[in-house]
Amino acid sequence: MGFDAGTGADSGQLPRPPHPWRRFVALGDSFTEGLDDPEPRNPGGYRGWADRAAEELSVGVPEFSYANLAVRGLLLHEVVETQMGPALALKPDLVSVQAGGNDLLHPGADPDKLAGILEEAVVRLRLQDITVVVFVGPDAGRSTIMGQFRSKIAVFNENMRSIAEHHDAVVADLWAMTELHDRRMWGPDRLHPSPLGHHAIAAMFLETLNVPHSLLPLAPKELPGRSWRQARVGDLVWARDYFMPWVLRGIRRESPTGGFGPKRPVASPVPLPASGQAPASDGQAPAPDSGAPGEATGG
Repeated sequence: MGFDAGTGADSGQLPRPPHPWRRFVALGDSFTEGLDDPEPRNPGGYRGWADRAAEELSVGVPEFSYANLAVRGLLLHEVVETQMGPALALKPDLVSVQAGGNDLLHPGADPDKLAGILEEAVVRLRLQDITVVVFVGPDAGRSTIMGQFRSKIAVFNENMRSIAEHHDAVVADLWAMTELHDRRMWGPDRLHPSPLGHHAIAAMFLETLNVPHSLLPLAPKELPGRSWRQARVGDLVWARDYFMPWVLRGIRRESPTGGFGPKRPVASPVPLPASGQAPASDGQAPAPDSGAPGEATGG
């Protein structure tokens, strides 16, 4: 369901706009909220792949608007229950749905049941003739600790591919992004992309939709090699500082959102960055001893 922005030169018509969409609404959890891509000037203090994509989608389309309803910590059913109604009320013609990663980190999570929840949401959106983009999760197999969730992520991904095929939705394929195997693509918690990762994901999203954009590939310098012992120490530090606190919050039934709400609840025009300038954090120093991706786009 991509779009070919032809020039109209052969037919004598005026050039068409770069894409057909006028209102983009992003649904999901912290991955779509933009965590680990700080930008104090943005609502909520984060930028993220969805903001970056919306900036590009607005180029050449003055009437374009964007809302981001994603809230950190939500499970898939919570994303659907709390965000679908407000999203439909905004009357979008393009919606991204990214959720399920937080569910898959829980013991006993059933990727088939999760897929059923997602399919109901996709059907509701498609009945309104909305272009729907669903995200399949990244390959966590290169992470020593988080690799235990790889099979569940893979099953959930295949379910989402099938749902997209049956309902004419679009798949944003994080699993196929081999560049996400570089640990610099992820923040210190290994659950959320770094600015470099959000940049790459925004480019993939736009290319999936066949939308022209100016997000050039960023090529960081090679990292020095790490010994087996250094890698294991890094895993242990990460588990102590990030993973175990996340588990304990779930056991204590603490609010996963931390009191946060959607950062862009109303569709509005997207302020563009200064021409030709990228944030200083794009493609810069790697996070300290970060590892490979740890979840199926959740947080």
